[in-house]
Amino acid sequence: MSNVVIETRQLTKEFVRGESKVVALKDANITIEKGEFVALMGPSGSGKSTLLHLIAAMDRATGGEIRVLGEDLRKLSDGDIARWRNAHVGFVFQSFNLIPVLSAWENVELPLKLTKLGKAARLDHAKKALELVGLGDRLDHTPRQLSGGQEQRVAIARAIVTDPDLILADEPTGNLDANSARDALDLLGRLNREFGKTIVMVTHDPHAAKSASKVRYLEKGELLPIGQKPEDW
Repeated sequence: MSNVVIETRQLTKEFVRGESKVVALKDANITIEKGEFVALMGPSGSGKSTLLHLIAAMDRATGGEIRVLGEDLRKLSDGDIARWRNAHVGFVFQSFNLIPVLSAWENVELPLKLTKLGKAARLDHAKKALELVGLGDRLDHTPRQLSGGQEQRVAIARAIVTDPDLILADEPTGNLDANSARDALDLLGRLNREFGKTIVMVTHDPHAAKSASKVRYLEKGELLPIGQKPEDW
């Protein structure tokens, strides 16, 4: 069985703005294997978040090939993509994306509502995920009753509650203070080392990138060769 989790060939994404085309990602080739923790770095507008969103099937490529966990994402319908993503991918957002009126466990439970689990089983899974991120005593707290760091841990618990094969994190420390950022990175590192989760993280922070086992840089929509950085870095 192949250890390749993500494989792209000549992956391209273009956006139309007015009468012009903007190339957000051009001919990106990347292979990520099971258990790797890869950081995607580059200046603003370099295409790193575009690449992450294509891997998550949150957007469709304009050209090229992309296979994630053995699936050719180009061939999946929108409904199939939603089911595939919920079963296999956990996504951590920079802005947390928690629902303010829901408690921590209710926010974490949301992805499980798309499964066949009953309410008691969903609560059990959500509780275990929150305990794993150190928030077992905050089950009933709403986001506004939590610190930014705690909100991000709830977001990470939501991302892992379905036991996904792949965790994708878009600037997960971008809205956190230094201590909370370190805690979030330690948690991602633990998920990688102890649970074998494959992680791809977008970041502009060199300190955050040190948590990864591999770093790939993007510049002006192009994925640079392994070991190469943008000229001004």
